[in-house]
Amino acid sequence: MKKTLIVLFVLSIQFGFSQTTADFFNKTDSFLKAYVVNGRVNYKSIKKNPLALDELLHIASTIKVDKNEVTTYQAFYINAYNLAVIKGVVDNYPTKSPLDIKGFFDKNTYIIAGDNITLNDLENNFLRKNFPNEARFHFVLVCAGLGCPPIIASAYMPSTLEKQLQEQTIKALNNPDFIKIKGKKVQISQLFEWYKVDFTHHGSAIDYINTFRKEKIPKDTKISYYPYDWSLNQIKLN
Repeated sequence: MKKTLIVLFVLSIQFGFSQTTADFFNKTDSFLKAYVVNGRVNYKSIKKNPLALDELLHIASTIKVDKNEVTTYQAFYINAYNLAVIKGVVDNYPTKSPLDIKGFFDKNTYIIAGDNITLNDLENNFLRKNFPNEARFHFVLVCAGLGCPPIIASAYMPSTLEKQLQEQTIKALNNPDFIKIKGKKVQISQLFEWYKVDFTHHGSAIDYINTFRKEKIPKDTKISYYPYDWSLNQIKLN
């Protein structure tokens, strides 16, 4: 704890105290453009020079967002989650999977908007709990595994969040590697098993998927879940 406070103090001096949500979104966008390619993260380069990532998490630790400003709140916590995931990997890099890192989702904590919280807290208590009807979160929150929908090389912005949520959900649910159809059988991600309640507010999981698909899946199609790929979503460099 003492080490964390010292790091935050040094960062406060180095980056200044008056950071805003606009700074956070803009700098997150620049960071992701620099280190994300085709849905994969250049952890090796970030590990060599973590200053930009540390600055972003410092900003995220100090600013406050109002839940009533829905798009700002959602965009902030989506970006904060994805950055915290990257930080968790970088701090333990090299690694083959986030599951190889002890307490990755449920024990290791980050200071976000003044709260000392885990990745599970970010996802479940700040996003899913506050917006129970927004299942599209699952297509933009990236867990560092290849089983997740890919991380994008830009920040989620309040002004474009609705469009970004829709685009990423459509991409995922029309991707034959994510929704695997063979005749009258379909294999879907375990995300739909783990978070079934999020996808079945107004019907079945197939009903939800068909909302976003160009080629609809027949309702009597037999569903099964393929194993989640927890391999790290890293850019492999020579």
